[in-house]
Amino acid sequence: VTNDTTHLTAHGPADACQRDTELALAKNILQIEADAVSALIGRIDESFLGAVDLVSVCEGRIIATGMGKSGIIARKLAATLSSTGTAAYFVHPAEALHGDLGAIQTTDIVVSVSHSGETPELVRLLEMT
Repeated sequence: VTNDTTHLTAHGPADACQRDTELALAKNILQIEADAVSALIGRIDESFLGAVDLVSVCEGRIIATGMGKSGIIARKLAATLSSTGTAAYFVHPAEALHGDLGAIQTTDIVVSVSHSGETPELVRLLEMT
């Protein structure tokens, strides 16, 4: 067993300047994320409580949906809810329109994630549910 404290990167030993740059970058990313979460404090309102109420009385499942990057967020939302014991699934809007719509039941709640709110597949899915 060796106590070699040399730090390695994908390309070999990192010099001190590179490590400082990487550390500064990591701290900057965390600050950006912290600022984004802090910004939500001013945006949260009664609609949030309405969503919480809907989820708490849901007799079916939480169906999360979204296209593109928003779909990735919706998939993560479904996974997080599922890991806490809430029946939650991700349904891709385009696939729902081509046969998977039957997976959504009348007792389910659909949570859609969208940056623009105008994604054609998502709008169509919401019109049909």
